[in-house]
Amino acid sequence: MLGSTIAELLAVGDKADTAIAAPGVPPLSYADLRHQVERTLLSLGRSGVGRGDRVALVLPGGAELATAFLGVAAGASSAPLNPAYRAEEFEFYLSDLAARALIVERGSQSPAREVAARLGILVLELEPQPENGAGAFSLSPSSGSLSSGRGGVLEYAQPEDVALLLHTSGTTSRPKLVPLSQRNITASAQSIAQTLRLTPGDRGLNVMPLFHIHGLMAGLLAPLHAGGTVFCTPGFNALRFFALMSEARPTWYTAVPTMHQTILARAGHNRDIIAANPLRFVRSSSSSMPPQVIGELEDTFGAPLIESYGMTEAAHQMASNPLPPARRIPGTVGLAAGPEIAIMEEQGNLLEAGATGEIVIRGPSVMQGYQNNPSANADAFCNGWFRTGDQGTKSAEGYVTITGRLKEIINRGGEKISPREVDEVLMDHPSIRQVVTFAVPHDKLGEDVAVAVVLREGVTLAEKDVREFAMKRLADFKVPRKVIFLDEIPKGPTGKLQRIGLAAKLGLG
Repeated sequence: MLGSTIAELLAVGDKADTAIAAPGVPPLSYADLRHQVERTLLSLGRSGVGRGDRVALVLPGGAELATAFLGVAAGASSAPLNPAYRAEEFEFYLSDLAARALIVERGSQSPAREVAARLGILVLELEPQPENGAGAFSLSPSSGSLSSGRGGVLEYAQPEDVALLLHTSGTTSRPKLVPLSQRNITASAQSIAQTLRLTPGDRGLNVMPLFHIHGLMAGLLAPLHAGGTVFCTPGFNALRFFALMSEARPTWYTAVPTMHQTILARAGHNRDIIAANPLRFVRSSSSSMPPQVIGELEDTFGAPLIESYGMTEAAHQMASNPLPPARRIPGTVGLAAGPEIAIMEEQGNLLEAGATGEIVIRGPSVMQGYQNNPSANADAFCNGWFRTGDQGTKSAEGYVTITGRLKEIINRGGEKISPREVDEVLMDHPSIRQVVTFAVPHDKLGEDVAVAVVLREGVTLAEKDVREFAMKRLADFKVPRKVIFLDEIPKGPTGKLQRIGLAAKLGLG
């Protein structure tokens, strides 16, 4: 019987098989991984963390983040955060999460520590124990950070408990909080494992960050669901990719298109490593892959490229091109591979095959709703279907094609950025009267961040001044790469400022 909790998912692997591997350290078996999860629950319980409590993780990429996520999510609600965030961002995310505890690495100087102390959040320190296997660690309260005094036993979570909390960007509001249940994420892990036909013999090389749904689901949980091995890296580094490939000896890897393109640029000098480590397939998701790049990747690795379509609210995968001998169609995101997919018109009616409309989904991996956001939920759900905000078609054979995005999210190489969030930061600058953040086309990233700025009367400001102001308050990937100064920002027919199409209006297309 297939499990519907993290604990049941981790029970699948044979106890002697390798679950987690990492560069230069002994591997961690499934038996040791299950023991690590038990120790994590014990440490959390003793520190006063209970079932349903939210625990934020601000850790460097690698095996410890993988096992810490699993340990927390097995009993409480895990919220991995990007360690590159600035203090202002940590303050928003930790407050919005109502975090009970924060896990950081011992010795870490992350600004999240000070923010947590100011907010009265328990700080727990993770100390890696690589001698005990990849991802092994101990966990204890930091000095000066007191537990609630209600320490006890943290039991394993139930299927409807929230396992994972991630923020997704919105354009008409602040980032929305997506709670994914144990059942949501295990259903998605199962779908991905089935789509890719993962087995205990597969070894995945994970270069995706584990504070994103892509890395957590496709890079970590899906291979563990199949009893396979996850080789955890500190993060994507094009200069080290082929050395890691040689050490990991993977049968597959998943990445976003910009990573694949960077790997291709170095593949010519590493043909011996590619030949010595044949891949069963390569997977791509998080943004669209140009068909030309698909062909080049398949020629380089001698393996099929499987392009998938996912989003946080569906616990990642929604559709995927299938493995051979089934037909892959470049330019499409493939067949439904998890939730049910349909095309809906504005009034909420489902459309026939071939018609263009909004892509909608429903199924066990789809969240029940954004946290504490009834207006967003009213917009997002219609007749039991979740509106993805993407426009597309579905052929009679079931292949889904995305024709445009209805939402205004900026997709910078797979990093999703809320324009409203950037607006709010820049509007704090005393010289700026009005600002609109929008997407501009980029030949490698797909999209990049630009802002149109109207200054207050009698002041001057340079592009570098705007960027430096943003750099102090935003993660690097959110900082605008292009700043346009205008006397007036173009408006739509109703007088509203419009992001979509602004790049073309300003001649930036």
